[in-house]
Formats: sequence, C-alpha cells, structure tokens
Amino acid sequence: MGEITVARNGGVLRTLLGSCIGLALYDRPTQVGGLAHIVLPKSRGKDEPPGKFVDTCIPALLSEMKTLAGRPITPQARIAGGANMFATKVTDTVGRQNIEACERLLAELRIPLESRHCGGEKGRRMMLDTTTGTVTIEIVGADPIKL
Repeated sequence: MGEITVARNGGVLRTLLGSCIGLALYDRPTQVGGLAHIVLPKSRGKDEPPGKFVDTCIPALLSEMKTLAGRPITPQARIAGGANMFATKVTDTVGRQNIEACERLLAELRIPLESRHCGGEKGRRMMLDTTTGTVTIEIVGADPIKL
C-alpha cells in the first residue's frame, strides 16, 4: 500500500485493491508505465511515502516515469478500486474520496482518464502490461475485464 512502481516495454505491474485506488499511467510512445496503490486523498503536509496520497502520488509517479523514459511523456490514465469494503450506507467513503481526488488532480494536470473500474463492494486485482498499455481487472468470481 502506498507504493509506486514503473516499468517499460514488457514489464507487468500488479496491485491488490479495496477502498484504495489503483492508478495506472501509460505513455504509449516510450512504452513506460507506472502503477500506484493510493491509500488516502490528501497528504495534509505528510510526504512519505509519496505514493500513499493522491496529491503527492501523481507528481511522484510522473517524475519516475519521465526519468525512466528519458524524455517528456504524455501519459493516459486508468483507475480502479475505491470499493466500499464494509457495505455501509455511508456515501462519502474513503473509497469515494479517493476516486474524486484522483479524477480532480488528473483533470488539473490535463492527463486524460481513459477508463475506470471503481466502486462496488469487492476488492480487485489490477495489472498493467507495459508492452500494450492494457490494464486488466480481476474480481473473484468474475471474468477478467480489460480497460
């Protein structure tokens, strides 16, 4: 949780999600991809680990991807997670806050959000294939979903 990882051309990145958000960024020209497991929407002055919070994660992930690419990047985003793991009737859950914060910051940074698989009451596995940029979502008892 709270980790950031990047790879290029052939690496497959994976994470498991509940109420946390999985953010996949992919730059097609360089085949550089990044995956983050974001726990909370705001850092409130904390900066370690940067992958834990939406507001510190996205800039850190972009920086690591640019370093690996060796040139400027123009990534596209896909997000998953934000489940209400405890089946409560509360609508302003941590999962919902994470989704909204991530979508808002991506929009501010003009990073296109290509697809999302968010909400619900079940956890998921998220995988990013850096050869193709394909994100696969797996939920127990369901067929895999390609984003």
